[in-house]
Amino acid sequence: MMNTDLNADKLVLVTGGAGFIAVHCILQLLTAGYRVRTTLRDLNRETTVRSMLHEAGVEAGERLMFIQTDLSGDANWDKAVKDCTYVLHVASPTPKLNFKHEDEMIIPARDGVLRVLRASRDAGVLRVVLTSAIGAIVYGHPKQTAPYDETDWTDTTHAPAYQKSKTLAEQAAWEFIAREGGSLELSVVNPAAVMGPVLGPDYSHSIYLVKNLLTGKMAGCPRINACFVDVRDVADLHLKAMIDPKAKGERFIATGGESIWLREVAKILKANLGDKAKKVKANQLPNILLRIAALKDPMVKSMVPLLGIPMNLTSAKAINLLGWSPRTAEEAIVASAKSLIRLNLL
Repeated sequence: MMNTDLNADKLVLVTGGAGFIAVHCILQLLTAGYRVRTTLRDLNRETTVRSMLHEAGVEAGERLMFIQTDLSGDANWDKAVKDCTYVLHVASPTPKLNFKHEDEMIIPARDGVLRVLRASRDAGVLRVVLTSAIGAIVYGHPKQTAPYDETDWTDTTHAPAYQKSKTLAEQAAWEFIAREGGSLELSVVNPAAVMGPVLGPDYSHSIYLVKNLLTGKMAGCPRINACFVDVRDVADLHLKAMIDPKAKGERFIATGGESIWLREVAKILKANLGDKAKKVKANQLPNILLRIAALKDPMVKSMVPLLGIPMNLTSAKAINLLGWSPRTAEEAIVASAKSLIRLNLL
């Protein structure tokens, strides 16, 4: 059990405070007694963040402070990290579907990470926990059935632009620490598809899978395999990686068990939600249908290389080294669905 009194004098910066993972990190930090400063590109979104925390039963008051920054510029990063013991760098440029060049995603992601690390080093921060993704691990490999682990890296010559940006940004972070990090420590969390309870209109792209199934927007399930993890467990792993000495210089995959096919996601919803899942279609879509749809839809196009590919991951390292104990994929998926229904976000 964490002693919240001991944490009251510690200030933690969380970047991108309105994001799905970031809000859950803020929530757990406040619950553990820390003071939190968070960055927003637009300070008008403070009310959104506070209302999401309120939805989770936490009134942050003065223990939560906001500062305006942007990953694409230098302004205010020195103020953002001032007096912080730790930094959770969760913010990331949003995936673009209609980009002219992949550098539109790669440069902001890489430069943003380096801005945060440089400012953290200069301010005497102890450790930065970077939110990367499994996109930095699983792409561009020959087909394999063995689960991917933290020693695997995406081959950027065979990766979509967004996954390439996550890979290059994480690699740039490790290189910075090795070359000029000084006493600054780095840990990295690589989450699978993030599910779990939605607290407001901001949630991960993975949640759209559940939303589109529940609303009947998906005519069936493409043959895609994925691992899923609950956002509450992703936040918990960030906090463990933040304070555990064993997490220094390590990356951690976050998955709530073995991979499943999307058809199983549909079946989970049907089994757990009864009448509320009546629009969910659990039939298998032929690959050719997805390939045809991909000609007009950039989002679908990004899924085509994943057809029929096993995407199994292991979180044995986080479980064994840090004592992390994640919920199952089923729990995470059902929590996503129930929160979307409760908050009328369908």
